[in-house]
Formats: sequence, C-alpha cells, structure tokens
Amino acid sequence: MLLISRGLASAVPRLSRSMGQRASSPAAAAAAAASAATGRKPADRPSALPPTTAAAPLSDADLERALGQPLSRAPMAPPPRPLVLVVSGPSGVGKDAALQRLRTRRPSLRFVVTATTRARRPGETDGVDYHFVSREAFERWIERGELLEHALVYGEYKGIPKAQVEAALAAGEDVVLRVDVQGAATVRRLLSAPDASPAGAIPHASVFVVAESEAALARRLAARGTEDPEALRRRFRAAGAEVARIGEFDYVVVNREGRLEECVDAMCGVIDAHRARVAPVASAVGAGGGGGAGGR
Repeated sequence: MLLISRGLASAVPRLSRSMGQRASSPAAAAAAAASAATGRKPADRPSALPPTTAAAPLSDADLERALGQPLSRAPMAPPPRPLVLVVSGPSGVGKDAALQRLRTRRPSLRFVVTATTRARRPGETDGVDYHFVSREAFERWIERGELLEHALVYGEYKGIPKAQVEAALAAGEDVVLRVDVQGAATVRRLLSAPDASPAGAIPHASVFVVAESEAALARRLAARGTEDPEALRRRFRAAGAEVARIGEFDYVVVNREGRLEECVDAMCGVIDAHRARVAPVASAVGAGGGGGAGGR
C-alpha cells in the first residue's frame, strides 16, 4: 500500500503539468492567431505594471506598455470660445467700483469703454471710465452704424462702440460690457442670433448687480451729491423699474456696503462657470426693446 501511495503521489505532479500544457495550448494558439491577424509583435502585448510608489510614479511609457496602446498628450477639454459678460444694474449700486476691481483681478478681460455725451464728473478719466464725446460726433457714429447699441439716457447719449467688441472677440479675448437694463436686452438679442459670428451665437452671460436693500440704494444715491432732489427722485424711481426686470438676467450679484470683494468673487465665479459649460447656451432674451449703455 505504501508503494502504491508513493507512486500515485509522484504521478500527480506529472499529470498536473500535462493537463496544464494541454489546457494552455488553445490559448496559446489563439494568441498566435491574433498576433498573425493584427501584425502585433509579442513585445507589443500589454505588460504587467511595474511596482510604483509616490517617490517613483509610473512613467507614460510604462502605462503605454501596460495598456498596449499609445497615449495622447493633447488636451481632453476643447478650448472655450470667447465670452461676453454683460453687466447691468440700477444707478448707485456700485457697478463701476466692482468692475474696476474685477479689472485688477482679471487683467486678461477686455473691458469695453462706453461712449457718452454727458459731462465728465470729478475723478473720471476719459477713455477709462467713459469715452466723452460731443453730441455731433455721437450722432455721426449712429448714422454710420458704428455702435453695438445706444440710447438716450437722462437726456444724454450712451452707447457701445462696435469696433472694440469685434476686435476683442477676434483676438479670442473675453469681453465685459457695462450697459443699462434696456441695453442688456438689446445686446443679449444680438449675441444670441445664429448669425452673430461665423461660429453662430456668441457665448454670453448677463449679471444684474443690486444693493442689499432699497434703503441702502437710496443712501448711496444721496451720498454721491451729483443730483438735486428732483433728479434724485427720478433716478430712484428708475431704479425700481429696472429691478423689476431682474428676471431677464442669468445671474444676480449683491454688492453689499463694505463687502466689494464678495461681489467681485461672485462675478469671477460667473465667468469661470460659464466658460466651463460644455455647450454654452444663449441667455434668455427679456422683453423690451431698444437699449442703453452705461447707467451708473
């Protein structure tokens, strides 16, 4: 019995090796056939990943050998198209202060300067705050179609020079426009048109800036000291009408007193989120006709 047991024990490894060879033969034959059909050399077959540590990460070559294919180094995300940020809101909410800070934080943005026929206020710089032009020059621009949009605001012309916007978009730059509520409706309609550019509608986002309350807005308007009581009442009534159209905009940003950075943070977030859209959609075009630029 002992001899028989030893004989069986010695036969088992031989039998296992024989069965393993026979079992592997079909797989080997299939691999050889696949290699012959694809022309891939045995060295091209995927290999096991070598050991890796934080100090010695895998190389691209190791990964390519393991995956059995080359790896592209091209960006996976398509480059974003230039974005037009349309900023609006009632007079006195601090749009200018917010945009000046945004210019500092995002110097790559192209800020299109609004043209106006109104008188320059103390502290304003021509070509920075506004392009201050005569009424005659402005009306010539209207006749030649050189304005993206324009309107008569409180008895003075304001408008967006078309050439500035076209040049920035052609250079692939994001554009910031400051317009009043009616002007924003006009700009959104123009940018949403299928023939707005050779590539179709132009990606854009509209932001409505507000104060934290009516009382805060009234205090800011009064603190400017640029209007008499009747003009102040007129601006405050106009602000109420503009706020009533807040639903036409994509985003609303609150510019709280003493918290300008929070307002600018929100604007930066709008820009980043809109640029990350896979397929930017046209903003909703609100009701209302002609436009006006500027409203401060």
